[in-house]
Amino acid sequence: MWNKSIHNFEIFLKLEKSLSPNSVSAYIHDIHMLTRYLDAVHIDKEPAKIELSDLRKFVQYISELGVTPRTQARVISGIKAFFLYLMIEEVIEVNPTTLLETPKIGKKLPVVLSVEEIDRLLAAIDLSKPEGQRNKAILETLYSCGLRVSELINLKISNVYPDLGFLRVVGKGNKERLIPISHKALKEINLYYQDRRRLPNIENSDGDIVFLNRRGKRLTRVMIFTIVKDLANKIRIKKKISPHTFRHSFATHLVEGGADLRAVQEMLGHESILTTEIYTHLDSEYLRDTIIRFHPRS
Repeated sequence: MWNKSIHNFEIFLKLEKSLSPNSVSAYIHDIHMLTRYLDAVHIDKEPAKIELSDLRKFVQYISELGVTPRTQARVISGIKAFFLYLMIEEVIEVNPTTLLETPKIGKKLPVVLSVEEIDRLLAAIDLSKPEGQRNKAILETLYSCGLRVSELINLKISNVYPDLGFLRVVGKGNKERLIPISHKALKEINLYYQDRRRLPNIENSDGDIVFLNRRGKRLTRVMIFTIVKDLANKIRIKKKISPHTFRHSFATHLVEGGADLRAVQEMLGHESILTTEIYTHLDSEYLRDTIIRFHPRS
């Protein structure tokens, strides 16, 4: 019964919710964590028989394993989504997660790079290597447009409008949005196109994809992470950064420069303004640090 319910839940997330493969995988992983726990403690219950007490014991179990409150919250969110789906499908009559509490977690401010650090990363790229110009175009695009990694690797040539200075991307929930792109990023992409045209074999399915590997296939998320990590190690940045750090830096620098929060929300593709508001907290930290460093009474 569990396998069938999980399989149907997965289809629901893909077709009804239009979630990305990574989001779907995370939800299914959370449910499997619960089923493994039930097996381990010999609780032989189908989903419709699960009670709040079972779920509370599961949360206590993963907490004792050392799972962080933030990860616990994510797992609980996945489990709540699963049982809500079972309610919608009328598999269960009572939702056992209604009173399931989520651990309190503080707001975690994301790591942000300064403009100087971004310039150092770009300067560290070896343009004599075949992938050098491509990597420079990738970083400029990430920072210029605040793209998610999935949006970057799936960016299409036909969705780059250099004359208008915009990109069209498909974000979470299969929602499209237009994002301004800087002249600098467009220049680096155009330089990269010269190398791209020299690739020996471009896969037909990836013919319209902007960023390709040397085999003519679209890049993976892991490859983008590797590019950023290698450059960070090269210039010895001590911050723990990832491709998403460029998205945080994009938003933070806009807010610091006085950009309207609604405009930043639109460019990031956030469904709620509350998600975007974290960058106002970052801006406050920036202002506080500036006062401490430069005010004569600090």
